[in-house]
Amino acid sequence: MEAHDVLLALAALAQSTRLDVFRLLVKHEPEGLPAGDIARELAVPHNTMSSHLGILSRAALVRSERRSRSIIYRADLDRLREVVTFLLKDCCGGHPGVCAPLIDALAPCCAPKEALDG
Repeated sequence: MEAHDVLLALAALAQSTRLDVFRLLVKHEPEGLPAGDIARELAVPHNTMSSHLGILSRAALVRSERRSRSIIYRADLDRLREVVTFLLKDCCGGHPGVCAPLIDALAPCCAPKEALDG
């Protein structure tokens, strides 16, 4: 990942509505949400939401696919991982203990599916 790509992603998330959109889409992984549902959920006009989704798409933070007459948007969690990895790559300068608390905080917040099923 290049610094330019990280800057695009961070700039896209540096606006409150787009940050809310991304967080909402993360909550709805892996199913995603139709654009209209996102706009309704966040009480944002459809045309404004379209602009926000376009910016997030250009930053490669969201993906879209057409299903029938709807466009379903999903958070691109792989891209988010790449951005966070880029930011943390040189974090500890050879001293893993420095980054350990940060890495622990990034541990998954959800139990693995097999733990839920068992």
